[in-house]
Amino acid sequence: MSIEKIMVIGAGQMGSGIAQVCATAGYTVVLNDQKQEFFDRGLANITKNLSRDVEKGRKTEDEKATILARIQPSLTIEDASDVDIVIEAAVENMEIKQSIFKQLDTIAPAHAILATNTSSLPITELAAVTNRPEKVIGMHFMNPVPVMKLVEVIRGLATADEVYETVRDLSEKLGKTSVEVNDFPGFVANRILLPMINEAIYAVYEGVASVEDVDTVMKLGMNHPMGPLTLADFIGLDTCLSIMEILHEGLGDSKYRPCPLLRKYVAAGWYGKKSGRGFYVYE
Repeated sequence: MSIEKIMVIGAGQMGSGIAQVCATAGYTVVLNDQKQEFFDRGLANITKNLSRDVEKGRKTEDEKATILARIQPSLTIEDASDVDIVIEAAVENMEIKQSIFKQLDTIAPAHAILATNTSSLPITELAAVTNRPEKVIGMHFMNPVPVMKLVEVIRGLATADEVYETVRDLSEKLGKTSVEVNDFPGFVANRILLPMINEAIYAVYEGVASVEDVDTVMKLGMNHPMGPLTLADFIGLDTCLSIMEILHEGLGDSKYRPCPLLRKYVAAGWYGKKSGRGFYVYE
């Protein structure tokens, strides 16, 4: 199964990052979003990243221009009609993703793979709304995509071996290291990471230590590059809450119960870096 043309749905932080690494690897990329302003913002992020590479001597201006030229704008999902794979990076909401996959199933060519960048939602449930469940797979990139080397490749219940192998090979061509993961809530990365973040929030909630001191313990004591509460702000506290709820519901264990302080911050609109305030205040 050959991949030449890729559609990325969603030009946000994850989608634009995926589009950048695909274009850098030489693929033609159709970057889709609902509004021109969303696409423009995503392309601006890609341009900024590539300009930084040029400044640091990692790329030339010509290479930057070539990469940008490979990215085509799209404001309609109908543009999936001639692609080999779609990587969906829309909002982490099952109903929205199922709606997208239903449409893609009728538009994308019969050979096309439908991949999702979901960080926690079940692949099997997404595949069930299509007539090609064997061609549906998870492709969970880490944030920021151009920097982080890992991709979790998640098999749904019906995912074909050939589809898995194609996506694994694609990940390698994008300069990533892939791991094979089965379809369980949170997969591997978030099943381990989010409970740690949630426990750090409990430590603050219960008055064990301040936000800064919890982060310092994990940075200096455990050699983490950033503290769990800084990381939570970077991920988005709304996203953290959503993943914890999926873990709690999917696994039924009280150890995955979201901390009440996390719920309170999300209810207040304190989502972290993207909203200007979370556990820390941002300019």
